[in-house]
Amino acid sequence: MSYDGKILRRATEQYESDKAARSAQFAARREKLFCQIPELAEIDRRLRGTMSEIISSALRRGTDPLPAIRVIRDKNLSLQQRRAELLRQAGYPEDALEEKPSCPLCGDSGYRGGEMCRCLRQYYSREQIRELSKLLDMGNASFETFSFAWYSSEPDELGISPRENMERNYDICQDYAYQFGPRSGNLLLCGDPGLGKTFLSACVARVVSENGFSVVYDTAAHIFSRFESDKFQREDGEDAQSDVNRCLQCDLLILDDLGTEMTTSFVQSALYQIINDRLLSGKKTLINTNLSLDDIQCRYSPQIRSRLQGEYQILPFFGEDIRPRKPSAQS
Repeated sequence: MSYDGKILRRATEQYESDKAARSAQFAARREKLFCQIPELAEIDRRLRGTMSEIISSALRRGTDPLPAIRVIRDKNLSLQQRRAELLRQAGYPEDALEEKPSCPLCGDSGYRGGEMCRCLRQYYSREQIRELSKLLDMGNASFETFSFAWYSSEPDELGISPRENMERNYDICQDYAYQFGPRSGNLLLCGDPGLGKTFLSACVARVVSENGFSVVYDTAAHIFSRFESDKFQREDGEDAQSDVNRCLQCDLLILDDLGTEMTTSFVQSALYQIINDRLLSGKKTLINTNLSLDDIQCRYSPQIRSRLQGEYQILPFFGEDIRPRKPSAQS
């Protein structure tokens, strides 16, 4: 599993900020208890003093420190018992003055056994959803809100209705999202505008992101422009290089609206690089396009069509544009 450095930095900053806020809240709660029950403050001071005594005894030369340490330990336990008794009498939990980590698995470090803990992954997922929301209506894009009511049940010349076809595409995309992992394949969603390709892609992006994988969702035109800026070292070359790396290294790249950009020899080369590099590295890609495979071959190259046809599961979309009939419908 790979992580987007830019998003991970934001997630880590928020994680540390929340941890600091919890510590500040605990400190305020402790001071309030000390004011309410002054003996607690004295006990706290004496407990900190016993730690110094233990260290001094352990470092003292020429004598056996164990007897002194046992005496100090017993004093420490007695103080702790008195503290618990005072808290209980005041109606507080006995551990009210113990600062506990929010995550018991990693102790609020964010990492466990050399890997990112699930608590930090949750922060990463939320930051990634915010990033995706800049392009997508992530608030409404979910498999649960998808409606088949806007698709015709009338069969076409092949005997399949747009609704039946959409139900198939929906099931495939839903399974793909919830079962996403290193063994997942690649998807090509193709068909006329206004049939649900972008909406289903957003649903996939949401689920995959919530499950902790890195997702980059962007239009083909913008991605190609970033590749071009990186290639020709324009003013934003360093940022462009970062964007290129994100596209090539993320767990799932969703390339939206392929075919709406101005097609040049550079775009043809960049598209082949994206498809080929991600196939070689085992990274997964979902492509949305209004083009057919024949259109793709004419606009880009036979090699690109061959890669898509051989390595992607192709989901055709057909029927009437649902947007005029339902302005807020999936597009």
